[in-house]
Amino acid sequence: MKARPFLLAAFLTAACVSVPRPASLPDRMSAWWGHVEILAADDMEGRAAGSEGYRRASDYVAQRFDDYGLEPAGENGGYFQTVRLEERRILSEGTSAALATGGRIRPLRLPEDMVFRISSGPPPEAIDAPLVFIGYGLHLPEAGHDDFAGVDLRGRMAVVVGGGPRALSAALKAHARAERARLLAERGAVGVITLTTPGQQEQPWASTVRGSGQPGMYPADAALRTVATPFLSATLNPAAAELLFAESGHGFTEIASLANASAPVPGFPLRPRFAARVASEARTILTRNVVGRLRGRDSRLAAEHVVLSAHLDGLGIGAPVAGDSIYNGALDNAAGVAALLDVAELYRRTRARPRRSILFVALAGEERGLLGSRWFARAPTVPRASIVANLNYDMALPLFPLTSITVLGAEESSLGADARAVGAERGLPLTPDPFPDRNSFVRSDQYSFIEAGIPALAFKFGFRAGTPEAATERDWRARRYHSPSDDIAQPLFREDEIRLHDFIAALALRIANADARPRWNDDSFFRRFARD
Repeated sequence: MKARPFLLAAFLTAACVSVPRPASLPDRMSAWWGHVEILAADDMEGRAAGSEGYRRASDYVAQRFDDYGLEPAGENGGYFQTVRLEERRILSEGTSAALATGGRIRPLRLPEDMVFRISSGPPPEAIDAPLVFIGYGLHLPEAGHDDFAGVDLRGRMAVVVGGGPRALSAALKAHARAERARLLAERGAVGVITLTTPGQQEQPWASTVRGSGQPGMYPADAALRTVATPFLSATLNPAAAELLFAESGHGFTEIASLANASAPVPGFPLRPRFAARVASEARTILTRNVVGRLRGRDSRLAAEHVVLSAHLDGLGIGAPVAGDSIYNGALDNAAGVAALLDVAELYRRTRARPRRSILFVALAGEERGLLGSRWFARAPTVPRASIVANLNYDMALPLFPLTSITVLGAEESSLGADARAVGAERGLPLTPDPFPDRNSFVRSDQYSFIEAGIPALAFKFGFRAGTPEAATERDWRARRYHSPSDDIAQPLFREDEIRLHDFIAALALRIANADARPRWNDDSFFRRFARD
């Protein structure tokens, strides 16, 4: 598969001196893909956080940082930052779930009907609770929407449906979903069951079942967990969702139709009670972020940092598909880490010397809930106040020509104007998120920086809903996403991938060379997280 040719734009500013000729496009494409081939090779065993495969991958990244002239910026004068996690695995023996209505018990098959998820902390060992449906389950009173209003959640299991009202931005809806477990637990709920409509499903339920055997992870330090008390998160197979609505006066087909249309969804009590027992075992694991720095040249601004990030971890070894059990994670996200390496090498070749320093960070534990980025954003290896912005690369998907870029977070801070300016220079307009109910804004590591008050962006190959590109992207998610087939045997637009790297490299330099730090827009909801 071949993209149209293009001329590599010169993107360095006067901050760079004695600029030699950059590597040729074929050389850069070859080097980038060479990194992907190594990081996504079978001997990396899918790079699960805490595994030997991940350790080998992080050693490789640290060596390349050194080769490309980045100074160590981790702990103890090295490239690594230790991340301490607790891994918890649900045991099939001793784990069960059922619905009870009028004395009748309806067992739920695990994982065929329901999947338990562990991400915020230990689950409760047993639950016997009434169910209450709270619509989208979004608590945003400041934005005029609150599905919690007037609902007694104490001792109850909340049930929510994916999506949200059209009047709310994608970023706001995604943020509210990310906060949901914590807010429900604070109001006394014992757990949440999430329903995804058939129209919202990115992958077939069989893919969810395959991944259900993977352990969950959360910070070993209880003070860093998002939920302070035992809390159960579960997802119900859409094919079984009608069971919850028996004798309620409503049906899942009705609810799904409203949710797919982003229309108001009512809340109401549900007739069945939910009972569950959860048997699990836990162990502490150590993994690591990899941190390198291109030191800035300005005597004053060099103490500030722009962070370029990508997650290094994958799903490791899991349930086999067509005989293959290694989840190589080539596009999710070996390609993103390789993009960091390409930008670092580009800066080395062009002798880039921005005014501010630029940190390159390969992050652990993203697949288990943004764990490495939350660790770094809350306790970075540089002074926390020195971080002015984050640019994150995760699964950009070079599946078609790059004609525009979706920049998640562009509406929230001055970084959006910077991105539009850099895009205009390169003929790459910004395209809105085509599927705003996917929660993309909170599903990648840039959200950890936003939670810490740091303006941040993430990048995808742009497209619009209803186009052939949208069909290609949906097909990739259905067949390859979180599957062993996300490997190096994929047709990609590699020239266009390098164009995206150049866009990110130029944007990072623009931010690093600016007189003023990036700032939140006055009307941004996320301005509240800004540090004084």
